[in-house]
Amino acid sequence: MKLATYQDGSRDGQLVVVSRDLSQAHYATHIANRLQQVLDDWNYLAPQLEDLYVLLNQGRARHAFPFDPAQCLAPLPRAYQWADGSAYLNHVELVRRARGAEVPESFATDPLMYQGGSDDLAGPQADIVCANLAWGVDFEAELAVITGDVPQGCPSDRALDAVRLLVLANDVTLRNLVPDELAKGFGFVQSKPATAFGPVAVTPDELGEAWARGRVHLPVQCTWNGRKVGLCEAGNDMTFHFGQLIAHLAKTRRVRAGSIIGSGTISNKGVARKTRTDWPNGYSCIAEKRAMETLNDGQPSTEYMQYGDTIRIEVKGRDGQSVFGAILQEVVPPESRGRTAPGATAASVSGDTAALGFAGPISAPSAERAPDSSTETSE
Repeated sequence: MKLATYQDGSRDGQLVVVSRDLSQAHYATHIANRLQQVLDDWNYLAPQLEDLYVLLNQGRARHAFPFDPAQCLAPLPRAYQWADGSAYLNHVELVRRARGAEVPESFATDPLMYQGGSDDLAGPQADIVCANLAWGVDFEAELAVITGDVPQGCPSDRALDAVRLLVLANDVTLRNLVPDELAKGFGFVQSKPATAFGPVAVTPDELGEAWARGRVHLPVQCTWNGRKVGLCEAGNDMTFHFGQLIAHLAKTRRVRAGSIIGSGTISNKGVARKTRTDWPNGYSCIAEKRAMETLNDGQPSTEYMQYGDTIRIEVKGRDGQSVFGAILQEVVPPESRGRTAPGATAASVSGDTAALGFAGPISAPSAERAPDSSTETSE
């Protein structure tokens, strides 16, 4: 089934059931008001929501209405926990190679993970508010799972049983604030503003065969300022599956229902040529693009996001339909806070398998570009 949270003036919004094709919705008030309620009592409430989902897809739900992603908060606007992993070793290797750093051997067996802010998770069309473009605004396309309760010490194969829902995420990063935070040895805070989530959370069965062995085998499309820049396949190069990420988090403590665990930036391996390396699937964050340029050309040429830039992130199933709905965000200064990104339904890109064309830097619509003082350091 597919679930979303509609704005209603409260902090946690109102739970709605969404049709498979994302065209219709129905309030779930008679079953549960909030998604967290469902996660707390999954075995009792989820079957009731499933029944409503069936009626909605059959066109028999009496009070259905057109689904509008612009009215959505994050599926969980506030979560008990947001822990973001780095499941794609290729991403770590790429950004480290670009700055001449070695990848520790342990990275291949023990996933990276940081504890993010979960008190204010952003909706799919929330603005990316940045007070200073010199901070280096970057998008990061990710997938994440929302769990039920996980016991301490749970092994990775059993941990997959705790996956209740899958979501799409944009883990926004301020790249030029990362080096100083890493130097302190205490993790990310200022360099990680609110993470945004796609409008719809889906149960794993909705993915069919695309959900296999704890991985989502579908491409994740990134479109920056209307230009497709990434179509990375989420399953192929995922070093650690979601069961391993959950088990890593639960090694020394219980993980409670409503915890969100992210995959980290989705990344595919490059193809070595005679004099350079090509990345035919593009990139899911600008830091990777800059690392590619550094390895091939000696220095980066693509700048980070500017005011007025938009990023659209979406996953389409094998039937061509959007799985989670799209994330569509615009970078704005603080005085513009509260607006939503333009063209949420109209901003489409023709031809998912079209040539991506990553030859040169992407131009942004703003007239003045921010200075770039970063060293590629984010994993």
